[in-house]
Amino acid sequence: MTDDKDVLRDVWFGRIPTCFTLYQDEITEREAEPYYLLLPRVSYLTLVTDKVKKHFQKVMRQEDISEIWFEYEGTPLKWHYPIGLLFDLLASSSALPWNITVHFKSFPEKDLLHCPSKDAIEAHFMSCMKEADALKHKSQVINEMQKKDHKQLWMGLQNDRFDQFWAINRKLMEYPAEENGFRYIPFRIYQTTTERPFIQKLFRPVAADGQLHTLGDLLKEVCPSAVDPEDRVSLCRSGWSAVVRSWLTATSTSEFK
Repeated sequence: MTDDKDVLRDVWFGRIPTCFTLYQDEITEREAEPYYLLLPRVSYLTLVTDKVKKHFQKVMRQEDISEIWFEYEGTPLKWHYPIGLLFDLLASSSALPWNITVHFKSFPEKDLLHCPSKDAIEAHFMSCMKEADALKHKSQVINEMQKKDHKQLWMGLQNDRFDQFWAINRKLMEYPAEENGFRYIPFRIYQTTTERPFIQKLFRPVAADGQLHTLGDLLKEVCPSAVDPEDRVSLCRSGWSAVVRSWLTATSTSEFK
């Protein structure tokens, strides 16, 4: 992991320039100016948008404010998806800044989970980390950590502290040399073209003949339509380009470990 630190740092500090605009039907006492923010790809919308919420609440009456939610071109944005994943799935071909609409009423109950507090985000994040470690280490590493380690992992993500986060996360990314890899590679390949939101299967990092598997091997097995006839990973197929980019650029989020 030491050799990859520069790459990990680049992934961590990836940002998406974003313009937040209040929905036109929201009742305001004066005009609501757009709010611009550089969103971290590895975080969650409801974790990094407190300033956005405060900005728009200044021009609204308290009785007109309920739970905040976001949408992009008519699609409600799931708060439990990492920001980079949302962008890659929905807006990667759009011009920047990413234009997100802010709502304070008419919460889309059928499309979004409620997020009552940051505790809900933390619970989701830690659940994903535990699921990943169950596949990698039979949960041995995460279970041997103390509660303060779990908290440091979470606080590192919440406060955008790379060193704080990776001081703990590196333990989850290590394995004994004699094992030549994790038991299974935890992954989710998200897609926009079907009703199934993501693909997740057991996949070993090493083939039966001892050869290390590649991303192309994984895609050939779990979603052959993402690989062209010459066995090269295709980044141009409709519906798959965002998925592949999300896999490659979000490896330190809770969705990709």
